[in-house]
Amino acid sequence: MSENDPYSDPDAPTGRLLAEERPGDNAQAMSVSELSFALKRTVEDRFGHVRVRGEISGFKRAASGHIYFSLKDENARLDAVMWKGGAARLPFAPEDGLEVIATGKLTTYAGRSNYQIVVESLEVAGEGAMMLLFEKLKARLAAEGLFAPQKKVSIPALPRTIGVVTSPTGAVIRDILHRLADRFPSHVLVWPVLVQGEGAAAQIARAVNGFSALPVDGPVPRPDLVIVARGGGSIEDLWAFNEEIVVRAVAGCTIPVISAVGHETDTTLCDFSADVRAPTPTAAAEMAVPVRSELLQHVGQAALRMSGAVRRQMDRATERLEAQRRLMPKLSDLSAPHQQRTDELAERLRQSLRTRVGKAELAFSGPVRMLHPRVLVRRVDQGQQRLDALARLAGSLHPEAPLKRGFARVTDDQGKTILSRDAALQAGEVGLRFADGEVGATVHGAAASPKTAMPKPPRIAPNQGNLFDG
Repeated sequence: MSENDPYSDPDAPTGRLLAEERPGDNAQAMSVSELSFALKRTVEDRFGHVRVRGEISGFKRAASGHIYFSLKDENARLDAVMWKGGAARLPFAPEDGLEVIATGKLTTYAGRSNYQIVVESLEVAGEGAMMLLFEKLKARLAAEGLFAPQKKVSIPALPRTIGVVTSPTGAVIRDILHRLADRFPSHVLVWPVLVQGEGAAAQIARAVNGFSALPVDGPVPRPDLVIVARGGGSIEDLWAFNEEIVVRAVAGCTIPVISAVGHETDTTLCDFSADVRAPTPTAAAEMAVPVRSELLQHVGQAALRMSGAVRRQMDRATERLEAQRRLMPKLSDLSAPHQQRTDELAERLRQSLRTRVGKAELAFSGPVRMLHPRVLVRRVDQGQQRLDALARLAGSLHPEAPLKRGFARVTDDQGKTILSRDAALQAGEVGLRFADGEVGATVHGAAASPKTAMPKPPRIAPNQGNLFDG
């Protein structure tokens, strides 16, 4: 056996199947959990606060709101996790390839036997990295069409109400109000927000969306124009206006928006999504309203030009009308034939009326003569005489009149007048009606002798009727 062979050492442990504790052995067996916990405590005690610079890789956001990624450089890689609360407060949207500085503590994750950093804060590593993030976000939003020129609308020429989204305590709002008062006093609504730092982007987006959601006829007047404003600063100071939530709110606003963030050389993504970019907040106020005195002067000049134009139009129209009047014939010449025709028609109308009246007089002269009082009296007398004659005739023809002269009326049992011998024989029992009453009689069937035969009834004159028919 070799001298370096451990198994040649008589004190070396011999290969055994069953593990056993040996007296004086300091290497006590530990469970995996005990070892993992010991490593976790050692790492957290030693690296309780670290700042690590690296490039984000494998970034993902869980449904719970936690974010997971790795920090890497050219030689190593470190897993990282940031819990929901810290992730919600991030002033930018992390993404792969962005160089950042993470602040937190190291810990171990026993489930995979690795170590990781629990990130408490995350910062972009320098302006170069921020500009890279700026360009990446700009390209992505531009690809969605948020900066398309056809989506932009013109700002109103003279807004009645102007909404301003800015800090209520900075110099920006004072500059805007002062400039508006100098140019054209307007109704201004200020929506106070943070313009940098944690929560600034959410407040700015909420303010823009709030103005956009105001009803037209609500208790708070809906602005005709919105100005999103902030003073100058570094790219970090202005970063809230590069946040995606702000850019989308400005692009989706239903009210025209002027972006006035920073100085003339400062550029934010809010400038690209707004309808108009102003180099400074003061310039935004100048864009929003005209100068009142200049506007009044312009209106006065326009009124003078309009009056002159109207006067010239009237003069030209008067000249054209006069020229047309000279070319037209005289009114007397135009009306003379019609007057002559009117006179002829009037004369024909008078003659026609005289003819009609004459015919009417002839037609009504006969009836008029018949309506003379003497003629009417004579006609009434003649009518009275005819009426008296008819009354006398009616009296003589009354069925009861012959009874007064001694005649009797023979009737059957139904009161019907019997006019013949055969009818009387057939009836048997008859009634005899005299002037002073009625009696009954029986008809015998013996034939009457020629000497005692009933005389023939007298001949009835035409239209006189039977004296005994009722």
